[in-house]
Amino acid sequence: MTTSFAPLTVAIGDLTAHPANVRSTSPETYDPENIAHLKASIAVLGLLQPLLVQKTGGKYAVLAGGRRHAALRELVADKAAKGFTAKTKVDCRLVPEDCDVTTALSLAENITQAPMNAIDEFEAFARMMEVDGQTLETIAKTFGTTLAAVKGRLRYGLIQPDIRAAARAKTITLDTMKAFAEHPSQEVQREVYEALTKDGGYLQAYTVRQALKSRGVQVSDDIGAFVREDYEARGGAIASDLLEEHSVLEDAALVETILLEKLMAAAEDARIRLGFAWADAMVRYDYAAMANYGRVYPGPIEPDEPAQKRVDEITAELERLQLEMENEGLEDDAYNALYERVDAFEEEARDLQEAYSAEDLAGAGVIASWSGGNVALHVGLVRPEDNPKEARAGGSSANTTAEEAPDAGEITYPASLAEDLKTERAMALGAAMALHPEATLDLTLFKLVSDVLGRGMSVTQAIKVEARKEHRSHAKMDEINETSLEQVAVAHDALDLSWLDDTRAPADQFAAFRALDAGEKAKLVAYATASTTQSCFARDRQRDSLMHDFEIEIMPDIRAYWTPNAALFNRFKKAWLLKILGEDLGLAQEAVTLASSSKKEIVAFCDKLFAEPFATLTDAQRAAVAAWCPPMMQTAGLACDETVPTAETPEPDSEVAQAA
Repeated sequence: MTTSFAPLTVAIGDLTAHPANVRSTSPETYDPENIAHLKASIAVLGLLQPLLVQKTGGKYAVLAGGRRHAALRELVADKAAKGFTAKTKVDCRLVPEDCDVTTALSLAENITQAPMNAIDEFEAFARMMEVDGQTLETIAKTFGTTLAAVKGRLRYGLIQPDIRAAARAKTITLDTMKAFAEHPSQEVQREVYEALTKDGGYLQAYTVRQALKSRGVQVSDDIGAFVREDYEARGGAIASDLLEEHSVLEDAALVETILLEKLMAAAEDARIRLGFAWADAMVRYDYAAMANYGRVYPGPIEPDEPAQKRVDEITAELERLQLEMENEGLEDDAYNALYERVDAFEEEARDLQEAYSAEDLAGAGVIASWSGGNVALHVGLVRPEDNPKEARAGGSSANTTAEEAPDAGEITYPASLAEDLKTERAMALGAAMALHPEATLDLTLFKLVSDVLGRGMSVTQAIKVEARKEHRSHAKMDEINETSLEQVAVAHDALDLSWLDDTRAPADQFAAFRALDAGEKAKLVAYATASTTQSCFARDRQRDSLMHDFEIEIMPDIRAYWTPNAALFNRFKKAWLLKILGEDLGLAQEAVTLASSSKKEIVAFCDKLFAEPFATLTDAQRAAVAAWCPPMMQTAGLACDETVPTAETPEPDSEVAQAA
């Protein structure tokens, strides 16, 4: 039917919209951003398909081809476009003025054209370059798109022919076909395709990508970027891709050799800098394989005068930064920047106040591994042959088994955080004592009598029974978990304070006090003694066996009086939080998912998890969440020296250095 429509040329300025055009009620169709590629194509190739027009009031109304008409008007308005003015004539076909099927004509042109198959499009882009000799720039200009978009289509168009044929036949999905573009070599693509389909199994994009990883390392991969310069210097083969970042270092063995060499160099640098005895390297740090290794930690040292001055400066700066971080209006980037500064200052202060002993340095070493795109240094490790069982049983500073002491992993407790955790534990212990009045009364009376009638040596310094309430300082007192505070408040409300009447003489108060029954007196004494608990971590049986056993009796599980919350998690590094989730709590999948989230989002997740464990947790995960706390806070956990504030704070076993 269209062959009867007379051909003619019409000036762009004489064209107008036709009310019967089926797209006339969708003006967004003609928005500049929606016709940009069409405009680019017409600018380069001209109008490939004539417009269908009908003469109306001296103008030619476009019945079919409204988007082409809109693109032509854009070209006229674009001063940079050459050869397009209002007088430029374009090919059209004229519909008679008495035609009564104008709407049908417009609809037919819009719905009878089948959309182009994606693979046809990919292959057409490849032919334009390979057969027509067009450049990437020319193709991008023709279709009004970016070089990256053109390269992406070209990559798919250049996938091995048999694989493209399988996608056309729907033997594999389009996404699975695209996965083969991860490796630019068609030979490698074919080999992997044949290997994965030889048993007739269903092929998935994920399986393809995993198989291609064994055939080389992309230059954009963190390891590829780390070793590429050395790899090229040694003549390693590279399979080039249209997109540079998808080129592949094909010699996987050479990649691993160079990686291990660079890791070993980093480990040796750390060994020399820290003074350890040996250095080693491994691509992936195998925690199971390292279970038999021990670890040593730095101990406190007395800073000299310049060092102490710097420590004081850092302390003042940390207080200022902490105040800035309390601003709830901070954006994530600003908050994370402040956190990194705090972390750097705390690490500097720790280095000024801690050091490894000469004995530990002589037996320990460093292992460097690749983790999260960086070199991770695991320091202070003690090889099994250098750490005999008798030495471990004798209380060496090298922790070797989970029974002897929890493995701190990469988590470090800076001095400021350690002091605050001591305060929180003291408060929890006080709550436990207030809720166990008979036992606390016995303890208090025993201490009073023993201290007075003994030989002058106090049986424990853990409680102050001089009738003076202990002042407890904390950097974020208004943010800590309030469980112990609430329990103490309940204990206080249950006290009989009728005798404590300031309007009565002391003698009368004493008489009323003596009239109380034994249970009420026990509650009063327990509450008063509980208020004297000092900042503390788990007691060392050898140094204070009295309080060690007493704490286990009244507080076998600190989680009954204290729950980790956002105030604690905010002071942990993002990597620590992910380690706790993945390793301590068994939430490995959640840790992987959250790795790409901001620290603030991970803190919120942990806060919610501990506040009310999720219904989706397994029994094992639920038990882990219910029991977790920093190891030195749990009564039956790590024994600590109360006289040395920083002794409980281990040196991080992992330092992360940015890859060169």
